[in-house]
Amino acid sequence: MIGFYNYTVILTYLGLASGVIGILNAFEGRITIAILCLIFSGFFDMFDGLVARTKKDRTKQEKTFGIELDSLSDVICFGVLPAAIGYAVGLNKWYFYIILVVYVLAALIRLAYFNVSEVERQEQTTEVRKEYLGLPVTSAALIIPLIYTFILCLKDYFYILYGITLLVVAFAFLAKFKIKKLKMKGMIAVLIIGLIELIILLCQR
Repeated sequence: MIGFYNYTVILTYLGLASGVIGILNAFEGRITIAILCLIFSGFFDMFDGLVARTKKDRTKQEKTFGIELDSLSDVICFGVLPAAIGYAVGLNKWYFYIILVVYVLAALIRLAYFNVSEVERQEQTTEVRKEYLGLPVTSAALIIPLIYTFILCLKDYFYILYGITLLVVAFAFLAKFKIKKLKMKGMIAVLIIGLIELIILLCQR
């Protein structure tokens, strides 16, 4: 079989599986489960890079494969899944499709640009990336669940907030501002926030 198979890609595959399951549940109207899948995809993505770097003898092809694989998974988990959730919460008229397409397209463009810049960066240095240009697409795993906690308050008008959120986040994906990559303390903080969101969502069910 083509491809590279070792433990460094396991978390990426688990994140992808969670994303696909989330999309299917969104189209079935099980929005809360779809949101939970988005959070779990974010958890898996948070640590896949750390796991990959523990393998010191990776070839150039394996490293490039890992970069491409991670980004392709991110398109599904943090691009298509939030759009599917948007469709499920009420952005299901033809004129709302523009918002959903713009969001997924912005995520796709950002990830493609990241791949190009990351390959070039790794050819010039072996140091770990310290900052990103624009908002990482994985931030959707925190932002979307946070917005979803307002669904009980806004009820029939929630889809408006969700649509605005997608447009703002899409712009942030492509905006030229620098954001520091999270270190261990930052990752722990994000993990705690994600767990809090998870608990709130479970309590709302």
